[in-house]
Amino acid sequence: MKLRTVLLLLVLGAIAAFSALNWGAFNTPTTLSLGVAEVQAPLGVIMLGVVAFLAAFFLVFVVYVQASALFDSRRHAQELQANRELADKAEASRFTELRSFLEVELQKLASGNAGTPVDAAIVARLDRLERELLTAIEQSGNGLAACIGELEDSLERRDGSLPTRR
Repeated sequence: MKLRTVLLLLVLGAIAAFSALNWGAFNTPTTLSLGVAEVQAPLGVIMLGVVAFLAAFFLVFVVYVQASALFDSRRHAQELQANRELADKAEASRFTELRSFLEVELQKLASGNAGTPVDAAIVARLDRLERELLTAIEQSGNGLAACIGELEDSLERRDGSLPTRR
């Protein structure tokens, strides 16, 4: 049990024990003024009745508050579940739309890329770069052959003979 409940039960038990121990004093009639009239009644019993009435009233009030909180909680849980299902359906719909959109776009890319001007320009540029590279390689080869030829000529003039090749 919670501490508040234990404390409340202890207070009610103390009141009941006090009332039982002092029942004779509680039952002693006394003159009570009601404002317009005076009445002979036991003040202790009337005050005990007021305490019992207030305790019962607050008990009913607590039950009412707990029940309304429980009903509100249940209603909110149902609304949350309905909203969750609605969000799941919307998300599934968006995924389906996205999938179909991507499929259409991929089909456009697959079918449209074959003869686009961008591809033709890229192919033309690659061809030009390949020709330039082959020309540069050929020129480097010619330059290297010329250098080797000059070295051979220089060696022939100096020694008069070339080293034998294997």
